[in-house]
Amino acid sequence: MSVKRVASRYAKSLLELADERGILKEVHQDMESLLAVAGSNRDFALMLKSPIVKPDVKAKVINKIFSGTAQELTLSFYDIISRKHREDIIADIAKAFLELYNLHQGIQIAEVTTTFAMNDELRATFAETVKEISGKEKVELVEKVDKDIIGGFVLRVNDRQLDESMNSKLKALKLQFSNNHYEKQI
Repeated sequence: MSVKRVASRYAKSLLELADERGILKEVHQDMESLLAVAGSNRDFALMLKSPIVKPDVKAKVINKIFSGTAQELTLSFYDIISRKHREDIIADIAKAFLELYNLHQGIQIAEVTTTFAMNDELRATFAETVKEISGKEKVELVEKVDKDIIGGFVLRVNDRQLDESMNSKLKALKLQFSNNHYEKQI
């Protein structure tokens, strides 16, 4: 069975149980912190994936890191994952949980890339655009600054991309000029 399918099944179970117990937001924060730790600490991420490190050692490390901050349900979930020897996909489970959480709460995630940090007015304009595209009322913008796009913006919503950057327009113009319609083709 694929990792994505297994991760989504575990994530769905955790989401339903957290929702049933009324601690969905808290478990959501626990999953975000797990991803933050795995993303910022390469040794932790490698330890989870390592076949050499024993599952009980992985469980102790996970418990030691999250025991003071995580919900009891989340810690129990980590224990179940450890007993099933699925620590290597725990970050995938957290990602799947966040996707299911956003779907459950009706939140649309959109990524905006510009050449500068956005102000509140521009942020609100992008949020309205994303609401029109997705049809969802709640929008979370992930803002990125990239000087290589020269100017304009790139907006990604799910699998749709609106590229209004100067870089892409220059590439299109270069492609158009490379096809010289006035030269005789042989």
